[in-house]
Amino acid sequence: MMNNTNYKRQWRELEDATKEKISAAASGKPKSETHKQHISQSMTQYWQTVPHRPQSGITMDDLIGA
Repeated sequence: MMNNTNYKRQWRELEDATKEKISAAASGKPKSETHKQHISQSMTQYWQTVPHRPQSGITMDDLIGA
């Protein structure tokens, strides 16, 4: 379970508009293959710490046992 709840993103699921903004900001910037691999590794580690949005009726307190 996740102990630290001070993340910028509370859930993995993002709004489509937010995804488009992130994509637009990242496009057109050249990156080496090594840099792309490092980004991929760090993002994989990061997303393992961000939980999925709970199903309706389940609160964050239910998930963390508070």
